[in-house]
Amino acid sequence: MLKVCLNGSRTASEHPHLPTTPGQLAQAAKAAVAAGADAIHLHPRGADGAESLLAVDIAAAVSAVRQTCPGVPVGVSTGLWITARDVEARAELVRGWVVLRPAERPDFASVNLSEPSAPELAGMLHDIGIGVEAGVWTMRDARQLASGSFPGLLRVLVEIVGVRPESAIGEADGILKELGDPGVPVLLHGEQTACWPVLRHAAELGLDTRIGLEDTLTGPDGEPAADNAALVRAAKQVLG
Repeated sequence: MLKVCLNGSRTASEHPHLPTTPGQLAQAAKAAVAAGADAIHLHPRGADGAESLLAVDIAAAVSAVRQTCPGVPVGVSTGLWITARDVEARAELVRGWVVLRPAERPDFASVNLSEPSAPELAGMLHDIGIGVEAGVWTMRDARQLASGSFPGLLRVLVEIVGVRPESAIGEADGILKELGDPGVPVLLHGEQTACWPVLRHAAELGLDTRIGLEDTLTGPDGEPAADNAALVRAAKQVLG
């Protein structure tokens, strides 16, 4: 599976075609799926342009994308930074997603093991019918996931962040070894300069992966990427 990660925490000042509004996300998703993306990950925004976990903002972004990409799985972030690291505020906002109608409700949400109350948040998402992607950033995260229960686990995201490209493959292999077989699909990806080396490694290992303006602003040749669809096309060429 190749997932497109449309925007992440980036701001519109970082790229002229970074999608932030529901309409922009819908059009970017449509183009990325046409280019070969199998699933979509996005960070909804509020009226002020900031990342949001409010049910109304989740609904607006997810439903807009579903209209242009029917049948394609859509996921969102629950990153703790979105609530300025307020665990209780995040929990309250995610509990509010219970009111979302099917067309407004994400298929899955990522939960980072390195953040407090990750298992509890996973259980909350599972209870309201949203699949959970466990974000594993370190070997410690991998050990935590391998040794405990994580409700509603749909997929494990092994995410290589803050690592130099020459160290990225070794870091990925170390995390994967600690993780073992989680019993669900594993998606391996890197960010910034580690993005393309890790994507190639994921292809070699036969693992799911992802690409998009959240992870990198440049193509495999180091040149600026035109948009998410261009990154998907480049990734498809690398994946073969």
